[in-house]
Amino acid sequence: MSISKPERLFGRESEWEELAEFATSPTPGATLGLVYGRRRQGKTLMLELLARETGGLLFAATQQTEAQNLADLGAAYAAYRGLRQPVVFSDWRQALAELLRLGEERAVPVIVDEFPYLVSTTPALPSYLQQALSPLSHAKEHTRTRLILCGSALTTMAQLLGGGAPLRGRAVLELVVRPFGYREASSFWGLDHDPELAFRVHALVGGTPAYLEMCGGSGPDDPAGFDRWVARRLLNPASAMFREGGLLLREEPSISDPTSYAATLTAISAGGHRRSEIAAALGRPAPAIAHLLTGLTDIGLVEQADDALRDKRSVFRIAEPVVRLHQLITQRHEPELVIGQAERVWRTNADTVNAKIYGPHFEELARQWCLRHASPETLGGTASTVRATELPCRQHRHGHEIDVVVTARDPFAVARIVAIGEAKGTQAPVDVPALQRLEHLRALLPDDRVDAPPRLLLFARSGFTDGLLDAVRGRKDVELVDLGRLYAGE
Repeated sequence: MSISKPERLFGRESEWEELAEFATSPTPGATLGLVYGRRRQGKTLMLELLARETGGLLFAATQQTEAQNLADLGAAYAAYRGLRQPVVFSDWRQALAELLRLGEERAVPVIVDEFPYLVSTTPALPSYLQQALSPLSHAKEHTRTRLILCGSALTTMAQLLGGGAPLRGRAVLELVVRPFGYREASSFWGLDHDPELAFRVHALVGGTPAYLEMCGGSGPDDPAGFDRWVARRLLNPASAMFREGGLLLREEPSISDPTSYAATLTAISAGGHRRSEIAAALGRPAPAIAHLLTGLTDIGLVEQADDALRDKRSVFRIAEPVVRLHQLITQRHEPELVIGQAERVWRTNADTVNAKIYGPHFEELARQWCLRHASPETLGGTASTVRATELPCRQHRHGHEIDVVVTARDPFAVARIVAIGEAKGTQAPVDVPALQRLEHLRALLPDDRVDAPPRLLLFARSGFTDGLLDAVRGRKDVELVDLGRLYAGE
């Protein structure tokens, strides 16, 4: 059975396809699926639409006692069955048994939203589910219930299927709902007509769908009004977005010491990407911050990126743009922002925004473009990884950073470098010296990682000079990628 994606749901084609296939599968026996992701990604909307389209039941748990949630579930169950009186469940074993019986006649999704709220008051709930879904249980032998557990507490949800967890091996679906990619976000905000505007908005708020509504339902109308929009929608204490970057950390139940984790985010936002640099900023030895970095990575606020050429050497980057904005601007200047100085704060911090926000963000979009959108003809192969690295140079007696290293992996062979690139997020057009630098870096690449001279990729937020355009004319080993191509080309 095919279920068309409702027009109300923007994007999410692959997520909807996975959910629809799970919900309508003719496979006999009850099945279990998990759906999770950070708050405000549109999980609840998607599951509500799924329940509506399939005639399923959705129950949203809340932060209250076990008895209160059982009572609310009994009321939701009765309403779904068309009963006049609420059903009173004595405990969770009884409630689960009745929920799983809903699929005795047909495949029907039963969705429990905010499942971590239930686990917090009933820690044994996953074990009860394990028993209810045992191979010889009534649910497995006589129903086609499609039980979906959804939650925003990433650590709690991920641990449900972890090694040794009661539900390990029970689920057939584990769907992580992530923010929109930068191209999807551009369309969602209605900014496809202006790549520069789309880039600036994405660099500040990322791809979380709910942020559009939290910004008043619209983005900036044009570049001339962008600064005013930032001051009114992002740096205004009356705006729902003002404290969002700080709340994301405090919403996660697994974060027991928000102050230390926030300090770690501050260090990374300011440019400390290596473990040693972050530790130095915090005044701690490197081993002492391992749990902080792991915790932030687990909840999706930080990402760990491996080096393109050297094993066991990685960097840490902010994965959520709104957190970076909060750490660099909102938090540092809150007293000024509270008294209505948003436009002045934004104007006087232009250098910080360009260097710490726009620059790193443009580099990341360049890597994403190579991995998700660039054609094999552009890259000289199919990208398997796209990472950054640093090359030693005897001539200059220091290392050279490479923003983009594209590797292609053949079966049973060492990954070979097919392209390297430089990403310039400045407001000045890229000139010939950038090409010359890339040519120098290409000569420094290790011979055992290169079969043929890699392509040279130049990414420029503000375009290219006439001199550079003349220099690359006719060259098949150089690709120029401006914002227009980044957002719409391959």
